[in-house]
Parts: sequence; structure tokens; C-alpha cells
Amino acid sequence: MKRDLFEDEHNWFRESAREFVQRELIPHREEHRKQHSISRSAWLAAGEAGLLSVALPVEMGGAGGDFRFNAVMCEELARAGLAYASSFTIHTDVVAPYLLELTSPEQRERWLPRFATGELVTAIGMTEPEAGSDLAALRTTATPDGDSWVLNGGKTFITNGAGADLVVVAARTGEGRANISLFAVEKGTPGFIQSAPLRKVGQPEADTAELFFEELRLPAEALLGEVGQGFAYMMDRLPQERLSATYANLGHAEATLATTLEYVLERRAFGRPIGTFQNSRFALAEASTAVDVALAFADRCLAEHVAGRLDPVDAAKAKWWGAEVQNQVIDTCVQLHGGYGYMDEYDVARAWTDARVTKIWAGSNEIMKEVIGRSLGLGDPR
Repeated sequence: MKRDLFEDEHNWFRESAREFVQRELIPHREEHRKQHSISRSAWLAAGEAGLLSVALPVEMGGAGGDFRFNAVMCEELARAGLAYASSFTIHTDVVAPYLLELTSPEQRERWLPRFATGELVTAIGMTEPEAGSDLAALRTTATPDGDSWVLNGGKTFITNGAGADLVVVAARTGEGRANISLFAVEKGTPGFIQSAPLRKVGQPEADTAELFFEELRLPAEALLGEVGQGFAYMMDRLPQERLSATYANLGHAEATLATTLEYVLERRAFGRPIGTFQNSRFALAEASTAVDVALAFADRCLAEHVAGRLDPVDAAKAKWWGAEVQNQVIDTCVQLHGGYGYMDEYDVARAWTDARVTKIWAGSNEIMKEVIGRSLGLGDPR
């Protein structure tokens, strides 16, 4: 089905993003897997290619594009591996709105030009060991002390965490579950500790780390926005994060499906390509349909987001369904590869382990269903 959401400039950008992936990412995947992070040279190349600044205003070194460009980038990065989509879009789709909308002119001038070039890599510190889906339960604290704030606590599972130069950190600043504020913490600040990358089942290319704050003193201007409004700021921006995740997930599934179609036409059994057996045809017909239907809903959500009307419930539907379809489709692709689908040197095996976490991050699928269920008037009576 023709996707009529994208205009010529988005299609041109897709070609540019696809060329970047082929030139700068795919040849270096093994290097990135071994070092458990994306090289700084790749970040700088992404900046030079205009991938990191496409949605930034022109006066801040960007192209002033709408979120359709971000969606295109998500899909294309996922073709090299889901880790690339998750790492780069944390920077461009998740952190960027905080730096654009909650900072002073001086801060924007200091951070955003380097953000656009890839010289400044960013992350967001929300998740804690006791506060994953329940963000209001976080325990990291920021205590006022004269004209400063003192941070104590820690974060876990932070994408780009080990190498980030700037992290947006959520911390409790008062009584009440939602009394949370946001702070900009720069690498090298005394008391800010970034762990080595964590070892994960999948996405080894992604730098995922723990962060620790030990009597970390921040100036008053490190506060982003207003005191006590951090929870509201995060809730307002979660739909975009979930839409971004949806495009990464479906782009990843689409790429894996394409690889599998090639494989079943080459691999032979009983004297003919395995793709010609009815079971293979049916399985791939179901997978292709699932991806196309999910993309159609995602595109509708994207159109609403560009128009400023995306409902958080629709974003939750897109996120959980996109992750579900992604995992189902890739599992089908593994099955069609047979034993080779379980070998690490095959992209399909790597896609399988990479994909599993998408039903957990950006709000677990269970939380997404809870959001949707409550919108139907089915709230918990307690």
C-alpha cells in the first residue's frame, strides 16, 4: 500500500538516511558490538549528514523539519539494527524536546549546536531499580542548598548513559508522588558517576549504563522548567517517545521480513525453495499483512502528532501493538530460517534478541494496555 503521508522532501531524506546507514553503520556493526557502544565517529558522521538536527529550528543549527523526518530516520536506522534506532532517537526524539522547550536561551546556545553536530551526546535519566513503569515512585532526590541543588541517587538501564555528555535527570524535589523536577547534568560534574556499559541479551551496540549521583552539586540554572513540574513534563512528552519507538520497531520488523523473503527463495529443501511451500507462503503473508496494518495505524498517529493532536491513548495503542507485531513477525522469521535462525552470525537471530525488550521499554505493553483500558472507563475501583 502506498504511504501518502510523506512528501518529496521526506522521501529525499529517506534516501540520505539510508545511504548514511550503508556507509557509516553497517560496516562498523561488529566494532560497535564488541565495544558495547556506537563510536563517536558515527555520531559525528550522523551530525554531518544532518540526521541529528532535522527537527531543530534553523536558528539553532537544524533544518526545522516536522516529526515525519524523525519517523523516517527511525525506520532507516533500524535497518542496521535496533540499537542504532534506539540510541540515536533517544537523542533526537526524546531528549531534544526538553532542551528545546525547557531551557534558557543561553543553555540552548551552549548545547544545541553541539547536539546537532554529534559532539554532545545526550541521554535521559528516568528509570530506577524501584521505578521503571511507575515513574512517580523514583527515589533520586534533589535538595535545595542556597543557590544550588544537591542530587543523590541513581538510575539504571539508561541508553547512551556511559558516554553521554549531557543527561536530563528526573529527581524528587518535595513530598508527594508527582513532586518531581528535571535537571541537566553534564559529564565530568563532581559526584556524577557513569558506569561502564551493561551487558545485555540483545542490542550490544547500544551503550546502556547505570548512573549515580553522590552529593552532586548543581547550579540553580541546571533546573529545567519549573520546580515540581517534571512529572507533567515527562507525561506530556511520552506520546512522542512512544511514537518514535513504534517506527523503530516496525522498521526493524520490516527489514527482518525483507531479509527472510530473500532467504526462503535461496534456501532449498526437498528439491525446491522453502518459500514455495504453503506453510512458508501463509506465514509470510500473515507477517507482511501485520506489518502493513500496524504501519497504517502508526502513520495515522504520526499525522495527528504533526498536527498537534496525538492522543496519549492512541500513542499507547501504537506502541504496544507495534512491539507485539515486531516480536511476532521476527519470531516467524527465525522459524523460517530453521537452525540457522538461532546462529548469532545471522541477522535474524540478532534481530530476535534485539526486539524482545521493546515490549518492556518506553512503557511496558502491560502499562500501555492499562492506559487504554482506563480510557474505556475501566479504572481500578480501589
